Amino acid sequence: MTAPTCRFCGAALTRTFVDLGATPLANAYRDPADTREEPLYPLHVRVCDYCLLVQVEAAVPAEAIFSDYAYFSSYARSWVEHARRYAMVAKDRLNLGSDSLVIEVASNDGYLLRHFVEMGVPVLGIEPAANVAAVAEQSGVPTRIAFFGRALGEALAAEGKRADLTAANNVLAHVPDLNDFVGGFAAVLKPTGVATFEFPHLLRLIEGVQFDTIYHEHFSYFSLHTVERVLAAQRLRVFDVEELPTHGGSLRLWVCHAGASRDEAPSLANISAAEHAAGIDRIAGYAGFSGRVATVRDGLRAFLARACAAGERVAAYGAAAKGNTLLNVCGIDAADILWVADANPHKQGHLLPGSRIPVVSPERLRQDRPDWVLILPWNLRREIATDHAYVHDWGGRFVVAVPTVAVVA
Repeated sequence: MTAPTCRFCGAALTRTFVDLGATPLANAYRDPADTREEPLYPLHVRVCDYCLLVQVEAAVPAEAIFSDYAYFSSYARSWVEHARRYAMVAKDRLNLGSDSLVIEVASNDGYLLRHFVEMGVPVLGIEPAANVAAVAEQSGVPTRIAFFGRALGEALAAEGKRADLTAANNVLAHVPDLNDFVGGFAAVLKPTGVATFEFPHLLRLIEGVQFDTIYHEHFSYFSLHTVERVLAAQRLRVFDVEELPTHGGSLRLWVCHAGASRDEAPSLANISAAEHAAGIDRIAGYAGFSGRVATVRDGLRAFLARACAAGERVAAYGAAAKGNTLLNVCGIDAADILWVADANPHKQGHLLPGSRIPVVSPERLRQDRPDWVLILPWNLRREIATDHAYVHDWGGRFVVAVPTVAVVA
């Protein structure tokens, strides 16, 4: 069998980072009336020996994943606040005003751009999921339904829509044609324009055994070391980088055209040094991850077995994609977990893919009073545990499984 090739540099991919087996699409929530067998796709993660890009194969076309999407950003209150703070900082840092243009790629339901609208800054959202884009339009965020890439970037520039700022939050990982996608930013940015990219930092994924953030719609996983090479190939340059707590530890890159006169911030050297210390700027740093995943899997299975033996009932909170990877890789289903509560009404009444655990409203917590609530989006554990602190009234407890089973105080 011919080895797959790297989506950035084209080299043959012969080295496994972790093989998570065959799983359903993480956001393919099921109608309970649909009893057909779910399609499963390989979730085999490889690392390129040459550019060190960690990646999965595009087993499913992006159009099949993102054209109708179950994720709405505005249901995560802390994420909306994160977007608001970003908008305020970016407006002041770049001196944005009524004659500026902010373009967000993968703008979802307008969770970010609406803050610029409120500040009087013109915006344009680019969002491939028509159902999500409709919500953005209703909230006053102009949105174009399309996949972004070089052709769209050039078309927007030809229309006179060149951006002072482009934002791309947690989308860089979602594109199978990485070079075409990044090339779109080079085309649409004004000569003095700035692009920001946020994505989970591969260093934190490895440190925290965050294998549940791996699923089919996340085609690539980035270190600063590798993403700088990807951007440089399209004549874009990182001039500043921030470390963020979001999604278990993320980076926000501030990027300009290669020839723009922006000084490089010291933070770049600091993060590069941290990556070097961890070994992820060389191939040796990618060894041993599979064994650490097996330890997490065995820990969660043992916890559920103990709860069952003690006659304790376990529910879950947060029908997140990462939770679906966790459950399916660990072989957990509706025999182990009663249901999963989620505030998103678009997910309620469905079953989780693979595990077929029912998704219910958070009100079910008070009704059923489970002994344990497994928080699947562990990155939101504080927000969830605080919002539903009444679980403690009947002696219930919150728990997370990654990087190890731990009670949330």
